[in-house]
Amino acid sequence: MSKLFSPLTLRSVTLANRIAVAPMCQYSAQDGFANDWHLVHLGGRAVGGAGLVIFEASAVLPQGRISPQDLGIWKDEHIAPLRRITHFIEQQGAVAGIQLAHAGRKASVWRPWEEKQGRVEPEQGGWQTEGPSAIPFDASYTIPTALTADGIKIVVKAFADAAVRAHKAGFKVVEIHAAHGYLLHQFLSPISNHRTDQYGGSFENRTRLVLEVVAAVRQVWPEELPLLVRVSATDWIEGGWNADETVALSRLLSKAGVDLVDVSSGGNIAADIPVGPGYQTQFAARVRNEADIPSGAVGMITDAIQAEHVLRTEQADLVLLARELLRDPYWPLHAAEALKDVTSWPPQYMRATSRTSRQRPTVDYSEK
Repeated sequence: MSKLFSPLTLRSVTLANRIAVAPMCQYSAQDGFANDWHLVHLGGRAVGGAGLVIFEASAVLPQGRISPQDLGIWKDEHIAPLRRITHFIEQQGAVAGIQLAHAGRKASVWRPWEEKQGRVEPEQGGWQTEGPSAIPFDASYTIPTALTADGIKIVVKAFADAAVRAHKAGFKVVEIHAAHGYLLHQFLSPISNHRTDQYGGSFENRTRLVLEVVAAVRQVWPEELPLLVRVSATDWIEGGWNADETVALSRLLSKAGVDLVDVSSGGNIAADIPVGPGYQTQFAARVRNEADIPSGAVGMITDAIQAEHVLRTEQADLVLLARELLRDPYWPLHAAEALKDVTSWPPQYMRATSRTSRQRPTVDYSEK
């Protein structure tokens, strides 16, 4: 058996393989509600054989959305449409996860494909953004309001409340988004965090909010279910958040009840990033081997042999794919063939594969 198609157990949850759908914003919701696009997009990746399907960054507060069209989980009404999708994903033998997020100073911007770019003004449906300090991401973004101590408490509670809703919606995995220049990453990085209170300055202070969010979520998230955190390992710029700090934070996350660190990079400031195949796996390897916690590798992993190599060389325990799964929702099925391994296919698709492939259980899709 290949490493890629071996199971991975985190607490009581066992993934059928080590392929995860990385969270990818679809910018297709209204008032935070999931709809048919999300069902087809996410459900299709479960049909395609991924072991873990992580929903896009879902805002824990309305002002935490990146765009007005982001998915949300800040109110109970969001639960039912999410539950419809998690149910379908489970029927395909995959595990449904959700990324809980707050965009901070990078909120209230136009969708990537819109003619307009940068900040969405209040009269256009935008809002005042929040951050650790009153420093905008760049000149095209809103200058954020520095969060007060009370505002920080609201954010922490919002993450915990969102985790409760996630459980009710049928998710078995929760990931806290502390990467890509969004709010929790903004607190981690000296570039965006110029505070002089207990949330700024030292490493201990800059990591305080992330650890408070983890503690609050772990308190309400069932003990038997895994908790992940996504981090940006480095800002790729002198004086920013760096890989050594990521390893130190990962040790603290492990002690706080986090089960896997999903290791990405960048996003907090424009930087010269040496992008290339597997350019971030070095950081996942450091987290896994120096912080003694399972890690996930992500970033330009496109080939089955490449993904297998990442796992076999013990750089990571899980491989997350993003753009490659947009190009090919059935990448896991093709990867099994490339590795001469066996994976399961839905019965409706069995005529398209060899007889050695396993057939998934038949599902009754009739309305009850």
